[in-house]
Amino acid sequence: MSRSVRVRFAMASEKTRVLTGITTSGTPHLGNYVGAIRPAIAASRAQDVESFYFLADYHALIKVQEPARVQRSTLEIAASWLACGLDPARVWFYRQSDIPEIPELTWLLTCVAGKGILNRAHAYKAAVDRNRAEGEDDDAGITAGLFMYPVLMAADILLFNAHKVPVGRDQIQHIEMARDFGQRFNHLYGEHFVLPEAAIEEHVATLPGLDGRKMSKSYDNVIPLFAPRETLRRLIFSIVTDSRAPGEPKDADGSNVFQLYQAFASAEETAAMRQAFADGIGWGDAKQTLFERIDAEIAPLRERYEALIARPADIEDTLRDGARRLRERYATPLLQRLREAVGLRNLAQAAVERREGGERRRELPAFKQYREADGRFYFKLVEGERVLLQSAGFESPREAGQLIARLKREGAGVLRMGRSAWLSVDEREIAALADGVAMDEVVSALARLAEAEA
Repeated sequence: MSRSVRVRFAMASEKTRVLTGITTSGTPHLGNYVGAIRPAIAASRAQDVESFYFLADYHALIKVQEPARVQRSTLEIAASWLACGLDPARVWFYRQSDIPEIPELTWLLTCVAGKGILNRAHAYKAAVDRNRAEGEDDDAGITAGLFMYPVLMAADILLFNAHKVPVGRDQIQHIEMARDFGQRFNHLYGEHFVLPEAAIEEHVATLPGLDGRKMSKSYDNVIPLFAPRETLRRLIFSIVTDSRAPGEPKDADGSNVFQLYQAFASAEETAAMRQAFADGIGWGDAKQTLFERIDAEIAPLRERYEALIARPADIEDTLRDGARRLRERYATPLLQRLREAVGLRNLAQAAVERREGGERRRELPAFKQYREADGRFYFKLVEGERVLLQSAGFESPREAGQLIARLKREGAGVLRMGRSAWLSVDEREIAALADGVAMDEVVSALARLAEAEA
């Protein structure tokens, strides 16, 4: 794969790469399970998807300075995902800190990332606003880690040329930043990165906590995912309810108990519970039914979790093996190409080239992909400073990337001359010859590029 352009661009016959970061802070709770773990694991079983799941322990260091807590959280979260059915044989499952190419790529991206863009990052701006409200200096207590967080996140995504990143709407900005940094790098050094797209999670399930607010560690209203059976029962029976007595009809949609039940029950079970609420089920009976339904799903997972957590060395081996294989297949070859692209090269080789050639090697042709102010995506074929081809505009970066990949793979044989200086692929005009450029030059450039790729 490392010598093929398919590493860099999604083709119709390839799987879509989907990358998910898992924050390693705290202990997983039922809200995490319903909103993230369960749907992500279900999605990982799709045949047309190549899934990447990583434990974002570098990110955790931005807000957690307790080493034991970072370690414990990483162990608990890894065990939770494995217990819930994540299969390391089907997906890439790894720890961020086991991939040294991530921090190296972070630095390469830092050198092209605009500080003005980072100034507008939501987390940084919110911290500055809090300081101003409290009469402090703008940057009081703000670390460079918080400021550079979007660059690290971009490296997580771009290193594996992920096509899609599932995020909530509050995270869209980070994907846009990753696109911007990748595009700037491509513009300077040639096509190396896919520009990722945010997969917006419009219907992420959120569960109410013990007090009715969203289940969240910050509210201290959570039900731990793998709480012992009796602890689970006690917590469920502590859920806040209203004062309506047994026999009085109850509002199912406004009930925390019903919302929790609905997240675990089938459609038939949910309908039966809704009728029970209308018939006036007592809160004690409703909570007992809720407890039994949740425990029926969680109990076998809890058993697997307890077996896993008792063997931390096995989890360590699983994560390290995932990172090792992933580095061999993707990360190390890509970083080798990127180091070459930016000029971090073997000096001895440069001496050999001078002796053998006497002159600097002719610069290889390259495709450069970018976005214009009209919101459309373009590419151009260049040789040194000279533009050979200028594309039409495309609706998505993937569409442009697929055409670039095809031209790299199949060469000028797919091109047909059309009106004026326009060239077509499959009867669609995709690009025009630049002024003063002959078709023979494009044919030669694509042939040289294909030879270099091979």
